[in-house]
Amino acid sequence: MYYRYIPSPVGRLLLGGPISTLAMIGFPKGKGIIYPKDDWVQDDSAFKQAEDQLNEYFEGERQQFDLKMRPSGTPFQLSVLAALQEIPFGQTRTYRDIAERIGRPKAVRAVGAANGRNPLPIVIPCHRVIGADGTLTGFGGGLPAKSFLLDLESVGLSHAS
Repeated sequence: MYYRYIPSPVGRLLLGGPISTLAMIGFPKGKGIIYPKDDWVQDDSAFKQAEDQLNEYFEGERQQFDLKMRPSGTPFQLSVLAALQEIPFGQTRTYRDIAERIGRPKAVRAVGAANGRNPLPIVIPCHRVIGADGTLTGFGGGLPAKSFLLDLESVGLSHAS
């Protein structure tokens, strides 16, 4: 497993994965903190394409990511992650919207749990999922980071279906 840190407007992000495949993004705060394990190899030249695309996103020049990724999870979690990738830039969805999208309308809480385990936040836009009442809900990088990302996308707290 290779890793490197990159600066970002939401703090220092950890990028990690096999040599050329992004498998995780970790935040510096919140429940999304990832610490390198002893057998991981720091390589400051790894994940250059991911760094470039994240910088373009933060600069307002990119709305979609085109990266070689390997998200991990159960088949249910991976179906949630796939649905998250369908949320257009600048829009939000509720957990119920995602549950319905994957054909499991009663699995709202399970969708929330899968969303919270997203190993590739920002790139797989779990920040675009909000509460049914339009409020911000939990985010691995903390609510200030989620708010920043939604503001960057000019979403605010509106809900678009």
